[in-house]
Amino acid sequence: MPIKSYLAHPHDGKKDELIKALSSLNECEVIPAENKDVLVVVTETETKAEEDILKQKLETIGSLKLLAMVSGFNTPIKN
Repeated sequence: MPIKSYLAHPHDGKKDELIKALSSLNECEVIPAENKDVLVVVTETETKAEEDILKQKLETIGSLKLLAMVSGFNTPIKN
């Protein structure tokens, strides 16, 4: 079950339109930044094929200027 997170940057003045477009996709959860014109998008798909279909859907959103994948992990502190 691939889960990925992205920063989505809308075209100027298109933030609300982008939120609506991304929120309409069942595989996406959208969290708008309160102080910036950027969105956090978390996607979850069951298979590689579903992930590819989602990618195609994302590429057709006209209000989306840039979608950057974000990677994070927690490294244990060594004593």
